[in-house]
Amino acid sequence: MQPLKIYNTLSREKELFTPIHENHVGLYVCGPTVYNYVHLGNLRTFTSFDILNRYLLHIGYKVRYVRNITDVGHLVGDGDEGEDKIGKMAKLEKLEPMEIVHRFTQDFHQVLEKFNVLPPSIEPTATGHIVEQIETTKSLIEKGLAYESNGSVYFDIETYNKNGGNYGHLSGRVIEDLLTETRDLDGVGEKRNPLDFALWKKAAPEHIMRWPSPWGEGFPGWHLECTCMSHKYLGDTFDIHGGGMDLKFPHHECEIAQAKAAYDRAPVRYWMHTNMLTVNGQKMSKSLGNSFLPSELFAGNHPLLDQAYSPMTVRFFMLQSQYRSTLDFSNDALKAAQKGYKKIANGLRIIKKLAYPSDITANPDAAQEKEINDAIQGCYDGMNDDLNTAVAIAHLFTLLKKINSIYTGSLAFESISAETFSNLQRSYVSILEDVLGIKEEVPAEMNGLTEELLALYKGFKESRQYDKVDEIRGAFKSAGLLIKDMKNSIDWGYEE
Repeated sequence: MQPLKIYNTLSREKELFTPIHENHVGLYVCGPTVYNYVHLGNLRTFTSFDILNRYLLHIGYKVRYVRNITDVGHLVGDGDEGEDKIGKMAKLEKLEPMEIVHRFTQDFHQVLEKFNVLPPSIEPTATGHIVEQIETTKSLIEKGLAYESNGSVYFDIETYNKNGGNYGHLSGRVIEDLLTETRDLDGVGEKRNPLDFALWKKAAPEHIMRWPSPWGEGFPGWHLECTCMSHKYLGDTFDIHGGGMDLKFPHHECEIAQAKAAYDRAPVRYWMHTNMLTVNGQKMSKSLGNSFLPSELFAGNHPLLDQAYSPMTVRFFMLQSQYRSTLDFSNDALKAAQKGYKKIANGLRIIKKLAYPSDITANPDAAQEKEINDAIQGCYDGMNDDLNTAVAIAHLFTLLKKINSIYTGSLAFESISAETFSNLQRSYVSILEDVLGIKEEVPAEMNGLTEELLALYKGFKESRQYDKVDEIRGAFKSAGLLIKDMKNSIDWGYEE
């Protein structure tokens, strides 16, 4: 196995990844909340953990990847009061809540498929695990770590901390400071302590989504679902839990408290969090009018966009920065990513069709071989250093120069061994496609027609029908492609 180091939010340092079970990894990532379409902020999170999943698989691990869907319990304002977001949408649109859930889930899957994000091993829903959430709540009451109040049940932070808990450690929050911040807002009500959070909420008469429980009709709190589902599918303690940095507090902090209290042990060994996506230096938000839907990116019909951008361009853009770094979204950055993606994609197309000649005698150049092998190792060194995709991509561009040199003939096949060429070909393709999830985007209208059109182009050129030659060139250009008149052949590529 490759010596992978990842930054553990819990210890606040990079640690050598050592799974609980030698060849198996348990990975849980907080999935979407069903109240809106996928936006770029959480798309970055899902893409980052797709890279983690892909890389773990690539270096030989078997991964059980669980990503939940929150379809109940997430209240407006993300607190313990208010209206369920799915229920609110259902009322507005005069639909059953599960219609909203089904529509969103389908849209979510379609968007992630466009961005080439692999599906998880298991995708459980909160509504599918009501029984487990009720049973866990009952267990916490029996242990004296939760209490019922007016039909709702709350987790008791003070008792938890007195019994060895450390609420606030993950996020670096201090209990006394949190109490000062919340006392004026939440000091009066059903809770014994303003920091206590809901495990189960009593349903108001107008609340649509409700289930029977020992405390009356209600619905689970937002935080409880992840604890119950990760425990069910990954066990008492599993390897990696991930999500956006906005979930560190309170969501992940509450997960740790619930799990420690319920199962008497820390639930996760490595906590990983992705950083924010900003737009022209500002935090992305609907109120500022600078958030994008994927459909707006593909069409280029948002006021802040100069043009349309393809899914692979956006994915490549997101890989320009390591997942823990802030990533600034701008037209200049996207245009640079578009150019970089097309260079990389051209290399992918070329290296796949190149073959080492069987009729040559190799006379390897030690310096050339070292540059190729060092760049390949550099890709892995970058990925092993807390999934630094930016470093890996920089080394891929070094390999791209070698590929282009071989393709144009400026670097002779004889200068490298068959073994080094095979390593170059295999590594470039597998790191791009299998690890980074980058693939070619041949325009639909040109798919399967390029070779036939090139044959026509060659014939028209030989017969000096230059009007037809220009017509075919124009057809390629309108599809974002170009024709290359090589010394001994004619080829095509992506227009950079």
